[in-house]
Amino acid sequence: MSRAGYSDGCEGWDLIRWRGAVASAIRGARGQAFLREMLAALDAMPAKRLIARALVQDGEACALGAVAQARGLDVSGVDPEDYEQVAKVFGIAEALAREIEFENDDYHTTEGRRWEYMRCWVLDNIREEPRDA
Repeated sequence: MSRAGYSDGCEGWDLIRWRGAVASAIRGARGQAFLREMLAALDAMPAKRLIARALVQDGEACALGAVAQARGLDVSGVDPEDYEQVAKVFGIAEALAREIEFENDDYHTTEGRRWEYMRCWVLDNIREEPRDA
């Protein structure tokens, strides 16, 4: 099981409801604002690398930790596996916090590739802002 708390045990209607919660969190105004902030934080990182399984450690950060650093937040007392606390600290839905942790932590071989992947993931999930009519 990953830091996000995801496991192979979620299936059927539970999985459908969960993916719906994630999709709703991503497409909502709060989620979209957060993804735009995350993109800016990732781009501002001097070293384009992301760690796994921790928010901030030894000056390095995961994708959520990059936002914390950009905001000047001390997250040393935040348990990355306390999803309710993480969501509250960042002002996002718990489903979005878990999804970002999952995407950040799984399947990447190096910190540099993790940064590239997360930047692409954020870009893929940002919706174009509606234009004024």
